[in-house]
Amino acid sequence: MFGKSSILERREFYREEWSLKDLPSFITDELPRREFGFDHYGKGPNDRYKVFKNPDILRRFLRSKAPFAAYISIAYYINPRAREDWQKAEYVFDVDAKDLPIRSCDCREGEVCPVCLAESLEIVNNLIDTLDSNLGLKNIHLIYSGRGYHIRILDPDMMTADSDLRSEVLKYVAGATVPKSAFPNPNPGEAASTLNIPHFALPIGYNKIFTDRVKYNIQHLRGNEEIDGINKKLMKDIIKFRYLLDDDNWGMFRLNIGPRRYNNLVKAMANVNLSTIDAKVSIDIKRILRLPSSLHSKVSMKCVEVKDRETFDPLKYAVPKFVYERKDESHPDK
Repeated sequence: MFGKSSILERREFYREEWSLKDLPSFITDELPRREFGFDHYGKGPNDRYKVFKNPDILRRFLRSKAPFAAYISIAYYINPRAREDWQKAEYVFDVDAKDLPIRSCDCREGEVCPVCLAESLEIVNNLIDTLDSNLGLKNIHLIYSGRGYHIRILDPDMMTADSDLRSEVLKYVAGATVPKSAFPNPNPGEAASTLNIPHFALPIGYNKIFTDRVKYNIQHLRGNEEIDGINKKLMKDIIKFRYLLDDDNWGMFRLNIGPRRYNNLVKAMANVNLSTIDAKVSIDIKRILRLPSSLHSKVSMKCVEVKDRETFDPLKYAVPKFVYERKDESHPDK
């Protein structure tokens, strides 16, 4: 598993396993207005500007070509073959397990395993809950991409949003800026001033989003990460005192870390939160993404729609049949 697919395995997948019913309806509903791209040799999507009038033509193409990778635009065009007359585009959050700045596994750079795949799903579940409960977005689809997840949002307000608005929403949902909470000093007779309230003292709105994201990061630190703004001594103390956050005792945690170093910590964590998501994908209104139902040939995993976020396991639902045949061939006595 997680090894590269051969051309024979790709042919087997698209001829015997791939099915039209695995294409999500949000893909097939307006198929002719999307651009398709393909990578036939594992060197990137260089076969672009394809258009398919209906799913059956797409099916025949995939069976014939068995591409290394298949992509579809998030954008809708009047003329998708030339990417002209842009109309709207899905809003996307891309969380890739191999690129998580904090993960609990021993994977080397570029690798994935069941541990970091599970952690990436936990992260996207938190993002989706925020998109739903805080922003009221409802037309949300989750796709397992082969090494991570794509959150694909089709609410009309976001589909027509420009890159600037998409960037602002991304920073809000990710917890990518340190909250600034200042209130007038209520004590009469004192000189006019404001009280700066720490983010963890206001468990509502953006403050809660940011606090929850920072807590998740701290709880998943291994201690050997290299994070800008956090030196080895600070990292050691974060690990030492993070048990206090089990009871949300942020005040005592901040006291033990020290106010100045704590400020360094939260600034660093804001940057970590942003780097957890591929921001370039979120703000790009003409992006192409892996086609749901297609094969991620670099890791021999299927790109599939997640029907149930609570029970989804990529090692159960996204492994092609030929991977099991590999196992049988390597152990002929079993």
